[in-house]
Amino acid sequence: MEQLSPFVSAAAPLLTYQPQPEPVEPPASPCRFCGAPLDFTFVNLGTSPLCQNHVRPHEYNRAEAFYPLHARVCRSCFLVQLDEFVTSEEIFQNDYAYFSSYSASWLRHARRYTDMATERFGLNKNSLVVEVASNDGYLLQYFVEKEVPVLGIEPASNVAGYAQAKGINTLVRFFGCETARYVAELSGQADLLLGNNVLAHVPDINDFVAGMGLLLKPDGVITMEFPHLLRLMEGNQFDTIYHEHFSYLSFYTVERIFAHHGLTLFDVEELPTHGGSLRIFARHSASPAWPVTERVGALRERELAAGITDLAYYSQFEENAKQTKRKLLEFLIEARRDGKSVVGYGAPGKGNTLLNYCGIRTDFLEYTVDVSPHKQGNFLPGTRIPICHPDRIRQTQPDYVLILPWNLREEIMEQMQDIRDWGGRFVVPIPEVQVYE
Repeated sequence: MEQLSPFVSAAAPLLTYQPQPEPVEPPASPCRFCGAPLDFTFVNLGTSPLCQNHVRPHEYNRAEAFYPLHARVCRSCFLVQLDEFVTSEEIFQNDYAYFSSYSASWLRHARRYTDMATERFGLNKNSLVVEVASNDGYLLQYFVEKEVPVLGIEPASNVAGYAQAKGINTLVRFFGCETARYVAELSGQADLLLGNNVLAHVPDINDFVAGMGLLLKPDGVITMEFPHLLRLMEGNQFDTIYHEHFSYLSFYTVERIFAHHGLTLFDVEELPTHGGSLRIFARHSASPAWPVTERVGALRERELAAGITDLAYYSQFEENAKQTKRKLLEFLIEARRDGKSVVGYGAPGKGNTLLNYCGIRTDFLEYTVDVSPHKQGNFLPGTRIPICHPDRIRQTQPDYVLILPWNLREEIMEQMQDIRDWGGRFVVPIPEVQVYE
């Protein structure tokens, strides 16, 4: 007679395999502009921590929160966007680490803009220039030099403090309709209302654009700069997708958003900054002050011809990101097998997306450097790669320097050109791996 195991009762039921349902992602939020459901993937980059939450030494052994980086396209307005997993307060008011003034090329860009705007819009001591997301005063300082009254609106108090120390009038608040009404009552409406690289950062884009309309004088001008979605796609710039950037903007979609709030885009410029950006010029739709230029219609038609309103246009982007990931890992594996040393330059938000998506840690990248003292001595989020002073590169003389802020590669290569003295070479990862002798 068969003996039963002492651990099994003769009356115990037989265990049978019960198939479990496939895991399903929770539904995405509705489109932040038009409210349509978001069910079309642009690119899924897995999960990542907040890109500016650098890990301090005393926090090294603490766990970090990782959030999905899954960008989707709205089928109705074609706004590319991320879900909002963390509030703006969590991102921008917790000792924010980005200071605009540490890039010399960006300061030159800001000065050129100031010269252009002052002349084109006839700004003088009787005007008011308001910048939304004014950071450390990197741009408004040039209007102050011209004796044009200014007001900065900046939510990050630690960054705003640097602007205030320069004598730049700065209000520490998030911008929207409530702040617009407050400022209009306090200081009057703006002759020029500007924002550089902020439109993509706002979770409630309707409140933000409506607020600009409230703060703008009847014949005033708005200018906004933001990375151009078409250039992002053409350049395979998937690393510019991170939690601070809620939206990824085409001219077509921005024009619809502004028109919805009674604002007309009357001009547009294409800029090389941040891998390819747009500078839009807007006015109240009821204002006859600024006629619409031919550049507006030309760019609109070019985007439509490219397929900006066709979901098929967006479908290949995720595979392009995967291919770049494989090529970068292949380069790093081969370099390390050959006994070569690889370090990074920069600690930008885009670098954190790239490194976390590719799974690159100190086994591939020994350290990175950054000119900002606010980042030095800390570690990159997720990967825990140490952030050092740029002099570390000259001390250790690595074989390769991976430029994480690839949009500043010319500036960085010029600053660090002496790495060639010991045979060092620069590596740029986007749009695909390229080694510079």
